[in-house]
Amino acid sequence: MNKAGGMEKGGWLLLRSVKVFSGRIIAWFLLALLHLQLLGAPTEAFQRRRLTANPTNSTASSAKALNQLRAEVKRLIDQPQFAPARWGIKVASLSSGRVIYEKSANELFMPASNMKLYTTAAALVRLGPNYRFITSLYSTAPPDASGAIKGDLILYGRGDPNISARFNAGNYTKPLEDLADRLIAAGIKRIEGDIIGDESYFKAERLGPGWEWDDLQWYYGAEVSALSIDDNSVDLTVEPAGEPGQPAVVTLGPENSYVTVINEVVTVKSGERRQIGIRRGLQDNRLEIWGTIPVNDPPFYRIIAVHDPAGFAASLLKSVLIRRGIAVSGSARSVGARQREKHPLDFSKLTELASLQSLPLSEIIKVINKVSQNLHAELLLRALGVLKGPGDKDCAEAGVQVVKQFLAEAGIDAKLLSIRDGSGLARQNLITPAATLQLLTFMSHHPYGDVFAASLPVAGVDGTLERRMKETPAANNLHAKTGTLAYVSSLSGYLTTARGDKIAFSFMINNYTSSLKEATDVIDQVCALLAGYKEKL
Repeated sequence: MNKAGGMEKGGWLLLRSVKVFSGRIIAWFLLALLHLQLLGAPTEAFQRRRLTANPTNSTASSAKALNQLRAEVKRLIDQPQFAPARWGIKVASLSSGRVIYEKSANELFMPASNMKLYTTAAALVRLGPNYRFITSLYSTAPPDASGAIKGDLILYGRGDPNISARFNAGNYTKPLEDLADRLIAAGIKRIEGDIIGDESYFKAERLGPGWEWDDLQWYYGAEVSALSIDDNSVDLTVEPAGEPGQPAVVTLGPENSYVTVINEVVTVKSGERRQIGIRRGLQDNRLEIWGTIPVNDPPFYRIIAVHDPAGFAASLLKSVLIRRGIAVSGSARSVGARQREKHPLDFSKLTELASLQSLPLSEIIKVINKVSQNLHAELLLRALGVLKGPGDKDCAEAGVQVVKQFLAEAGIDAKLLSIRDGSGLARQNLITPAATLQLLTFMSHHPYGDVFAASLPVAGVDGTLERRMKETPAANNLHAKTGTLAYVSSLSGYLTTARGDKIAFSFMINNYTSSLKEATDVIDQVCALLAGYKEKL
């Protein structure tokens, strides 16, 4: 019994221990599972927070960075020296369209040479990047068996800007020499008539509306002619003679008799003041030079516009023909549109002896935009008027109309703008930063957008930006057109941020009385900030 009772008691105790032990295992298991679940719950919540909170943090960080950028731009443009001036600015992302900075963007400003953006964009879209200008050499009578042309030789221009030393390794008359060589190859030995420079293709005034008289003797105010040569200007160099008291040595390039030089510059002792004055009459080519230049001084150099460029081209052609051994019995002269109204050309009765072809338009606009060549922009505007404008208008006015029609297609209300010329020399040009940004945005999406952007100066590399923004994030990055007149500075174009976002911008400042460098330095600092910006736009 006892054994049996003892055995029963012991067996129950063992069973109870097993049950208790099993219960504890289960309890421990449940506690562990509960613990894991409790640990898992905050982990999932943390994951959810991580997935949802980072964009908020990123957005907040981007907003903070953008606000800091805007505050720094504002600080730069609000400096005391610019208090009397007007800033117009618009900067936006090309991908998202997000406005990064804006100030007075819809107000009108004098753009200076930012006007060239409008002219070159319109020409590129309307004419295409491969368009070329043709200049023809006609005779009014065919050459006879003896090699004589018993009539006039007509150099007929259609607005080609490339008949220039600029495109011929510094040779002022290379294109004319090429024409002369073709005449020689054709057996022509003499011209028994005049050499005529014909500019009648352009029916417009040679000077742009609103151009200021004190610009007109310099190359940047050169007369506009359908027959242009060497940028319708001459290179003037004044050097000291070997001894004080002697006249200075004056040379012109190209050497010519078309411009008459009155030299009253005297060589003075080393260390004395150098002072040289220049005056060219508005309706003649009498060039007066006076003043002093010290012994051993470096040469004094200026580029002077010529009056009646077509007459200049005819004069140079006559000289080249004679140097090449072709006799010319007549004189060199020009003919314009008004004269052709009374005595029109009958092309069916002319003999084309030779011709010159320009570089493609894609190369021409590089010169216009990179070095800001006014004459070439004006030639382009007038060519647009002839080729794409209404035939009953002055071709410069017709060119403006073509530009305005193009702007309408680009999403710009041209009625709100004032467009007076193609170069920006006229102070009556008035455009807005917003319109300029819209133009840049439109061209960035156009099939010729890359050609357009490639025509712009590159910061720290070439053109009018060669010396600006070096050793900054904008160097070899920013592509933009400069603009400069008295009290006017502008810069509009493209750049890529440090994060890879492409942006377009337009900066304009009018009516500043501080130095030009102070204005451009601020614009450059802002561009460097934009180029170095690392946040998403």
